[in-house]
Order: sequence, then C-alpha cells, then structure tokens
Amino acid sequence: MSSPNNTVAIIGAGIVGLCVARSLQEAGYQVTIFDPEEPGSQCSFGNAGALSEGSVAPLAMPGVIKQALGMVLDSSGPLHLPIDYAFTAMPWLLRFVAASKPARVRQIAAALHRLLAGSVANHLALAQQAGCSDLIQNTGQLHLYPSKEARDKDNASWRLKASLGQVMHAVDSAAIREMEPAVSHDYQYGWFLPDDAWVSDPFLYAQALARDNSQRGIAFVKAGIQNMQRQDAGWRLSDGSQSWQASRLVICAGIGSRGLLRQLGVSVPLESQRGYHIQFPRPGVQLSRVVVLADRKVFMNPMQGALRVAGTVEFGGTGKPMNQRRALLLKTHAQAGLGNLDGDDYSVWMGHRPCLPDSLPVIGPVVNHPDLWCAFGHGHLGLTGSVNTGILLARAMTGQAAPQALADFSPSRFQRRSSTIRSS
Repeated sequence: MSSPNNTVAIIGAGIVGLCVARSLQEAGYQVTIFDPEEPGSQCSFGNAGALSEGSVAPLAMPGVIKQALGMVLDSSGPLHLPIDYAFTAMPWLLRFVAASKPARVRQIAAALHRLLAGSVANHLALAQQAGCSDLIQNTGQLHLYPSKEARDKDNASWRLKASLGQVMHAVDSAAIREMEPAVSHDYQYGWFLPDDAWVSDPFLYAQALARDNSQRGIAFVKAGIQNMQRQDAGWRLSDGSQSWQASRLVICAGIGSRGLLRQLGVSVPLESQRGYHIQFPRPGVQLSRVVVLADRKVFMNPMQGALRVAGTVEFGGTGKPMNQRRALLLKTHAQAGLGNLDGDDYSVWMGHRPCLPDSLPVIGPVVNHPDLWCAFGHGHLGLTGSVNTGILLARAMTGQAAPQALADFSPSRFQRRSSTIRSS
C-alpha cells in the first residue's frame, strides 16, 4: 500500500467489512482489506440469512432480569449461560440488564430503525451490482407460535416494531398452511412480514461481493494483523513478518475487534454469543421463505435446496469447542416445526456473533485515536445492517454526515454510561 491521504486499511473481510470497503471505495478512497481467512468464511458464513429490516427490538427487553435464572439453569433453552462462564460474563450481563429499561429500549429501537431503514432495498441493489441478485429473495418472513398465549408473550416486542413501521399481518392456522404446507399443525398463530427478505446463501453472497470489490480495485491481503501503531502519516499495520501503512484504519473484525482495540487501551464490552446452525442437504420438505419458530427462537431458511436451521444463543467465550448438544437441539426444534423433515443427513456449524449489551453495533471514530474508525458488533443483525453501515461510515468519514448521526453507535458510549453509574 502507498500512503497518500486517501488510503484506508480495513481489518476484517466479513460481510460488514466488505460493505464498508465498497462504500469507501465509491467515496474515492483507495481501500485494502486484511484478513487471514477467505472473505465471508467466518461468522458471515453460517448465519440464518434473514434480512430483517424491521428487527429493531433489542435483545434486552423490559423484564429480561426475570429470565436470568432460567438462562443459567436451562441448558436446552434458546438463550443459555453455562454456570462456569457466569462470572466472566457478569459485567456484560449487568450492562445488558441496564439496557432493558423502557426509556433506553425506546432509544435503542429508534437507533436501530435509523440504521436498518431501507436495508432490504439496498441489499437488492448491491446484489444486482455484484451480479448475484438471484441470492436475494423477497418473499417475506413468517414468524410462528403454537398458541395465542405464546404469541402474546412477545407482544411488547411486536408493538415496538409496529410503532417504528414494521408491516405485519396476523396469520392463523389456515393461512399458515396455505403459505407453507410443510409447517406442522402444532403452529397455529403468527405474523407474516411481507417487507422482510432473505439470502439463499450468505457465503456465496459475501464471495460475490468480494469478487466484485476486487474488480472495482479494492485490494485483499491475506494476513492476520497483530499490531497497529499510530504514525505521523497515519497507521502502520503488521502481521509479525510484514508491515503496511494507510492514512486511515477501520476495524471490522467481528469478535476479534475487542483484542485489536485493547492493544490501544480502548475497552469495549464485546461478547461472543455463540450461534449454531444445522443444515439438511435433503430435508424432504420445502419452504418458500424464512420461517421462524418464534417460541423457540429458531430460523429455518430454504438455502439453495438445502434447509438451514439457525438459532440458539450460548455464552462461553471463544476458546471452547462447539457444544454438539446445543447444535443438535436445532434438529429437535426443526422436527417440531416440520413434522415430515428428513433429519438423517445433516451438518452442524458454530460461529461467534459479536454482540454488545445494548444490541447496538459500534460504528464511528475512536476518541483520542485520530483516523481510527470502527464498524463491528452487529450481533444478530450483521447481514441486515452491513450495507447501511458501509453507507453511514463512508458519509461520516467524508464529512457528509453530522457527528450526531453516529452518536448512538459511538465506541465511547459505554465509558460515558459507566461514569454516570459510578457517580450516581
């Protein structure tokens, strides 16, 4: 890399890093992406493939503290905290609970709405430019419950989404079977979201975007950055054997962003919510859209003829291997939702969703570190939010967006809130 004022180094070639690179290149920057792995091959590889523009309700909703004990005790629940990781996760969980206060929930939802608005249309346009428009499916999503009582438990979340523009149509048993005959009769009620969409293969989508980025002049370096140093001319990056320079640096490294920032004395409460999927290459049933078993927090996506079933949240850090039992729970859930599913042949996967306790990503400049920017921590919304994150960050870096546009996503927001808590 050369080091004129318009060079940008991006650490991370996941879907967020790819979209950020593209927007910056379109804004006139000379962009290089660094990653030791293939583009889109890590967390971006195994997600549920949902494009959920209206998914603005944070994970921490009012009353979440009542669920905390169940998280620890129920190893088969959709959200699980192993007892041996509880102490490590406690600071994150305390912030998580603090984010569930009603006023804060409304602020978070409004911020997510601003970030995600128009994301489905922007993904459709991006896929067309990258020559992979066939991967974006616009048939909506179906969110289902076994009973009215189960549906009513999520009323606060649905009301919040509706208040910010989510289009949703109530469906009963007959409507569910008309739309998706394969769904079990155990599911009787739900919501159809016509404006939400899905990707039929997130990895192929990322790969297509990476190829198109390369053709547009974005460089890819297969290297794991271990050291970052601020210099007069910008930033010097090193993988331990080689070094590069750029005038600006953007960290889009998912869960790895925490360690990179720690080198610079910057702390962010980023936690891995270990997510799983199980994929059936010959499921024996057909779906025409993403179907969500909302009571089980499980997404079922008919990807390229196979069926991917994704979900469950498990704390436990990045060092432990896959919990095979957690992965196979998804098979049980899928068989409950699709009675005729052929589950004999399958593969399983686990990845590290980078999550902040307030369900908002980190997007923006790092205070006291000139020309250092961030875009990570999207949690369950990395695929949906990637394209708009790139657009927003490019506008901010070129001075087209006011600082207030990034305030809700600032890396320093947790330090400010910690100071407020300590002084109260």
